[in-house]
Amino acid sequence: MSGSSQDRAIDFYFDFSSPYSYIASEWIEALAARHARTVRWHAVLLGALFQPAELRPPVAHPIKREYVMRDFARSARFAGVPYQQPAQFPIPTQNAARVFCWLHGRDPAQAVSWAHAALRGYFARNVPLNDPVALRSLVQEAGVNPDEAEAAWSDPVWKECLKRENDAASALGVFGAPFFRIDGEPFWGHDRQAQMDRWLSMGPY
Repeated sequence: MSGSSQDRAIDFYFDFSSPYSYIASEWIEALAARHARTVRWHAVLLGALFQPAELRPPVAHPIKREYVMRDFARSARFAGVPYQQPAQFPIPTQNAARVFCWLHGRDPAQAVSWAHAALRGYFARNVPLNDPVALRSLVQEAGVNPDEAEAAWSDPVWKECLKRENDAASALGVFGAPFFRIDGEPFWGHDRQAQMDRWLSMGPY
């Protein structure tokens, strides 16, 4: 999952509990394809990224919470993306992320397919990714063996893999999600699509 950003890939950092990551996940591949680029997906945990950056989630601030809760749904409508505010939000999603790490290690395309299934499951269908039973069911629905997936999310190997991914992201200056790197240039937020499109079309501006 890690690698130099000085290539044709756009690095896309996402969190399974981030509504804005979900929105971005629905357009990033099309944007990349228009510019003959690929996407390198990185599952991260915002909690792990917030700590070194001395940040807190927006919903942790009472003055911001009401606004961002409205903005999640409004942003999804603007993007034409189905959205249902999850009954439990936010939730810990490290198990879904570990499944992504495990799948990516054997088949990156299947890992991306899982990312789409999990993000859509949580934000369009209210599937609680923190519930092992619900997660197993969603994994099976996505065409992945649920017993193997559960073994993976419990395996220290994939726990360490996710930790390394978070550490590498933090070292590159990633402090939120979605976060993108194009040829080393950072872009933060689902609303940077137009800026990224111009950068890919014209280069630095």
